[in-house]
Amino acid sequence: MSQHTVFNIRVLTEMAIIAALAMAMSLIPLTVGWFEISLGTLLIVLISLRHDTGIGIITGLIWGLLHFVLGKVYFLSVPQVIIEYVLAFSFAGFAGLVANKFKQTGQSRYIVFAVIIGAVAKYFWHFVAGVIFWSDYAWKGWGAVSYSLVINGVSCVLTAITAIIVLLVINKVAPKLFKF
Repeated sequence: MSQHTVFNIRVLTEMAIIAALAMAMSLIPLTVGWFEISLGTLLIVLISLRHDTGIGIITGLIWGLLHFVLGKVYFLSVPQVIIEYVLAFSFAGFAGLVANKFKQTGQSRYIVFAVIIGAVAKYFWHFVAGVIFWSDYAWKGWGAVSYSLVINGVSCVLTAITAIIVLLVINKVAPKLFKF
């Protein structure tokens, strides 16, 4: 994260708007059976590619904290909400790890890589929380690890596929959205 971007009012405004839009998209119920598609993740990937990992992590953190403000937190314990709403949403910003390569080449494959990194990083923490805190909800005969892996793994894949499709279309029709 470069010093000039952290305190740039334009970047701070963009971060706030992206986090708010990600939260608004989180309010759209998009499920496939037991599995949830997190539309806000694609916005965290977008801002992470526009700027860098640090901006993405902070924006993801803001998105996670907005869940508290709007009362959209599933609270079991303090460690659980820290893992699922602070760590998980922040880690989506790791999509920015390929931002420089994407900026240098403009190749669509870096959008795919960014989505995979961001989605896997986010859902890793949901998986951890699932194993530790949500095992009582496991299907009959399923252990905590297998249940959390299926629920969070399929949700991760569905989120990633959706984000890849949307971001590749955006890159095709409005590539300037990826540039700062």
